[in-house]
Amino acid sequence: MKKAVFIIAEQNFRDEEYQVPKEVLEKSGIEVVTASTTTGECVGKLGMKVTPEMLVKDIDPAQFDALIFVGGGGSEQYFSDKTAHELAHTAYDQGKIVGAICIAPVILANAGLLKGRTATVYPDGAPILKEQGANYTGGTVEVDGRIITGNGPEAAQAFGEKLAQLLS
Repeated sequence: MKKAVFIIAEQNFRDEEYQVPKEVLEKSGIEVVTASTTTGECVGKLGMKVTPEMLVKDIDPAQFDALIFVGGGGSEQYFSDKTAHELAHTAYDQGKIVGAICIAPVILANAGLLKGRTATVYPDGAPILKEQGANYTGGTVEVDGRIITGNGPEAAQAFGEKLAQLLS
């Protein structure tokens, strides 16, 4: 069975960007594990409450087929997080799918993973992606090899479907 790990912020992750892709993957028979910097209750921007199964620092990319950063204002906590950047690199180097939605592609850009790649992000993050060498499109969902990016809550369904395709 394929497994994906979704990384959410402790506060203000974007509810639909977590819930919708998670449901799409689970319907496709893919197990989703949730991680954050706490295993206490995390609260989404719209009030969704999630209790992560594991800590970000304990993620072993070898155990997963995909590593996904969920957006929302709270995901800013990972923009300069060395642990998150190393995880993204390790997962990618191991041949895994690495993704991010909404403003979270900034995490991948800051980790250096989007240099020379086609990617999208919530419009606020566009300058950072361009600065870090990404080919920013402004599209809803972009897939470049094993990297998938989505541009916001309205991309959640398409992001989940593309992710499920990449994993099947």
